[in-house]
Amino acid sequence: MRIAHVTLDPTAVVAPVSRRTFGTFVEHMGRCVYTGLYEPGHPSADEDGFRADVLALTRELGVTTVRYPGGNFVSGYRWEDGIGPRDRRPHRRDLAWHSVETNEVGIDEFARWAAKADVEIMYAVNLGTRGVQEALDVHEYVNHPAGTHLAELRRANGAEKPYGIRMWCLGNELDGPWQLGHKNAEAYGQLAAATARALRAAEPGLELIACGSSGSAMPTFGAWEATVLEHTYDLVDYLSCHAYYEEYDGDLGSFLACATDMDHFVDSIVATADSIGARLRSKKKIQLSFDEWNVWYLSRFQNQPPVDEWQVGPRVIEDEYNVADAVVVGNLLISLLRHSDRVTAACQAQLVNVIAPIRAEPGGPAWRQSIFHPFARTAALARGDVLRTVVDAPGYQTDRYGEASVVDAVATHDSASGDVAVFVVNRDLAQPVELTVDLGRFGPVAWQGGASSLYDDDIRLTNTVEHPDRVVLRANRQLSVRDGSARIVLPPVSWTALRLSAGTTD
Repeated sequence: MRIAHVTLDPTAVVAPVSRRTFGTFVEHMGRCVYTGLYEPGHPSADEDGFRADVLALTRELGVTTVRYPGGNFVSGYRWEDGIGPRDRRPHRRDLAWHSVETNEVGIDEFARWAAKADVEIMYAVNLGTRGVQEALDVHEYVNHPAGTHLAELRRANGAEKPYGIRMWCLGNELDGPWQLGHKNAEAYGQLAAATARALRAAEPGLELIACGSSGSAMPTFGAWEATVLEHTYDLVDYLSCHAYYEEYDGDLGSFLACATDMDHFVDSIVATADSIGARLRSKKKIQLSFDEWNVWYLSRFQNQPPVDEWQVGPRVIEDEYNVADAVVVGNLLISLLRHSDRVTAACQAQLVNVIAPIRAEPGGPAWRQSIFHPFARTAALARGDVLRTVVDAPGYQTDRYGEASVVDAVATHDSASGDVAVFVVNRDLAQPVELTVDLGRFGPVAWQGGASSLYDDDIRLTNTVEHPDRVVLRANRQLSVRDGSARIVLPPVSWTALRLSAGTTD
């Protein structure tokens, strides 16, 4: 059995846990909205046509923020198509996903769903085929109280009070040549700056997110951020980051270590942003919004033949997630928490059906995919401050990411309750790891809720409509607490969450 140690210190605080870390993403893509969130004929549908089963799972998942309405979709979206009487709303081509958008669900309907789910909306505006005026118009509609044309139109459409949306994405992935309205960094930086100035004139306290690179493999990675920030540094609060990971050619060892790439992504963008801030002599620190991340088997999607038909809500990238995928998702959450000093918002893409933790069949049941479980448990337990976590563990070599640690971990500490949560992965393909967590600097340590692990001898096991609970969290009984430390055995290819209670130092 391999041996590893984690050392924690209550004074080694990275940053407070940001509740916005536990965001998700709803795009008008595939079956995310139609037969996902919204299905008026479903047995569980409420008075607004939303599926109560999906809504209940959203609450259980612990979602705090939802990015909407895209994604690639937003770069061709006309927001005004989705307001007013449904029978007058136009059907439009969605060129991003080669489908038909009925506009049955627009901002008014989504805001009602968000209120039911008790989540904050992160709204994305179309800076692909539209621009400053589009942003001002939708802002007036959703946030202006009353007395103007669009505010009164919202009130006439049934929403007396404004929605009070605080977070605004200035476009989506405009560095990508696949994006409608793709721009170079100079053109996008100028447009983002102009849009930001206009929105701040309309409502000074908004939190604005400029497009960063759509992936670290982009040829303009780093240079894009530098140029965009030259134009927008004093006008925006966040840069967006997007990253998706998959297992290539059976290389499970590299796949399990992909959080090291997320770490590098964050560190690189922070360094770029801070260098621009230093040159501008600014004391401001740009935050990161990691508003698209997940496991996505993108290569499967790209290798599919082109679709000739234009359908409403087609089945698009409905990946079925296994045990190994869930371990990776848990590890990516560890990376996001580890960077809580700069990553203060994040959105797992997407919420339901489309590369999602929740699946739902039309007229049928909804269920939790394997990746649901590490997200929900982390959202439930991560409280207080993120601690700088020192890991001493064996390493192993990967083909894609070089040297990686067999064990990766992060911890949070709530000084008010004394609760300590430790989130840890064992990346070893065959061997368990005996992990010791040193909490001697906290004072007395007690068992508080024990430990749960996600693992299985069959790492390809998935949850399906017929078998929705084959992959679940299991109580880990191989945990002992004494002498200021906790000892636990981590199964191979596993994600584990421990909850302990510890004293605090003065």
